[in-house]
Amino acid sequence: MIQFLETIKLRNETLFYFGLLCFVFAALFLVLTKTTTVQVYNVSAWYKPFKFALSTFLYSWAMAWYCYYLPDFNIGFFNWSIIILLGFEIVYIAIQANKGQLSHYNTSTSLYSFLYAMMAIAATLATLYTAYVGLLFFTTNFHDLPNHYVWSIRLGIVIFVIFSFEGFVMGTKLTHTIGGEDGAAGIPILNWSTKYGDPRIAHFIGMHALQVIPLISYYLLKNTKATIAIALLYLLLSIFTLIQALQGKSFFK
Repeated sequence: MIQFLETIKLRNETLFYFGLLCFVFAALFLVLTKTTTVQVYNVSAWYKPFKFALSTFLYSWAMAWYCYYLPDFNIGFFNWSIIILLGFEIVYIAIQANKGQLSHYNTSTSLYSFLYAMMAIAATLATLYTAYVGLLFFTTNFHDLPNHYVWSIRLGIVIFVIFSFEGFVMGTKLTHTIGGEDGAAGIPILNWSTKYGDPRIAHFIGMHALQVIPLISYYLLKNTKATIAIALLYLLLSIFTLIQALQGKSFFK
C-alpha cells in the first residue's frame, strides 16, 4: 500500500492530494451522518456529500494513474479543470446538506435552479474531458504496457462516460425514484430504493467501471479477449439495472 501511495503521488501529485482531500471530507461527512440530525428524504443529509466525495476520490486517483501513460498530455490543465469542476459539486452539495436542502433536482428558487444547472454543466464538462482522455487511449500506441491492460482502461473509460451521462435520466425527471416518491425505504448508506426503480444503481455500477475493469484485467484476467468479454458483461449488467429502474422495478425484489 505504501508503495502504491508513493507511486500515485509521483505520477500526479496534484490529483493525489486532491483525491486525498476528498477522502478526508468523505470521512468527515460519514461522521456527520452519525452526529447530526438534519435529514433529506428521511435519511441523514450528509450521506449525499459523503458519496460524492468518496466517488471523486476514486475518480481522481484512477485518472492520476491512467493519464501518466499519455505522452504530451497537458496534465496541468486537466488536473485543475477536474479540481474546479468536481470540487464545486462537492462544496455545493455539502452546503445544501448543512441546510437540510436538496442540491440535485432543487428548482424551488431561481438561485437553486441556477446552481443545479451549474452542477450539471460541471459534471458534463468533467465527463467530456474524461471522454477525450479515452479517445487518446484509443489513438495512442502503448508499446510498454500489456495489451489487455490498455484495453481495460479504454473500455473502463467508455462505460464510465456512458453511465455518467445516464445521470441526465434522473436530471430530466427531477427524481431518482421511478414508480414512487423519493424518500422511500432504501438500503443503508447508498439509499437505493428497495421498493421502486432507482437509476442511481446503473449510474453507480457504470461509472465505477473506471476502476473495476482495469483492476480485474491487470490482476486476474491478464488476457485481452477475457478483458473485452468481462467489460461487455459489465456493460450488460449496467444496462440491465437501468432498464429495470426505468420500468419502476427495484433491483432488490
